[in-house]
Amino acid sequence: MKKADLRRQYLTTRKALSDTALAEYSHKICAHFFDQVWTDGRLTVHTFLPIARQNELNTWLIVHRFWHDFPQVRLAVSITDADTYQLTHYELTPDTLLATNQWGIPEPIAEDSLAVKTSAIDLVLVPLLAFDRQGHRVGYGGGFYDRFLADCRPDCLKVGLSFVEPVEQIDAIEPTDIPLEVCVTPDSVVYFK
Repeated sequence: MKKADLRRQYLTTRKALSDTALAEYSHKICAHFFDQVWTDGRLTVHTFLPIARQNELNTWLIVHRFWHDFPQVRLAVSITDADTYQLTHYELTPDTLLATNQWGIPEPIAEDSLAVKTSAIDLVLVPLLAFDRQGHRVGYGGGFYDRFLADCRPDCLKVGLSFVEPVEQIDAIEPTDIPLEVCVTPDSVVYFK
């Protein structure tokens, strides 16, 4: 399927999720991530924070688990620059002040936060709407994460988090599309390569 068709279909599917289903899927994905993907030794983890109006996965479950069980891990989140289509990264702590941007994304307040270099990031939790069996994903279409992932170190683990299982193949993959290495769903952990 084409990205635009998948984007429409899975946005509609996700927005139709009940609060109960959203919470259940988020808990299962969090559990699978820590049981099957997470290994100590990765000291800086980048995560996205959920856009409530888009019914996104509740990544706060993962954030709080890191803070509680792995306090040595530094968490990072991004600020989105709509003019340059770039993400800049800042440390996320229990004391970080957040503001909601124009898209509904909670972001740290830059002047109150410690910057994190992309080269320091060991693992990225990647948002998506759909993904295929080759590790390609469909996001919202802005290319922010592909630009960010292209700048990450080659050994940085790229982990998608998805409410749905993979489709067979996404058509019209661009050379700038950065594939995932792993994707976690409520029912499985899918590895690529």
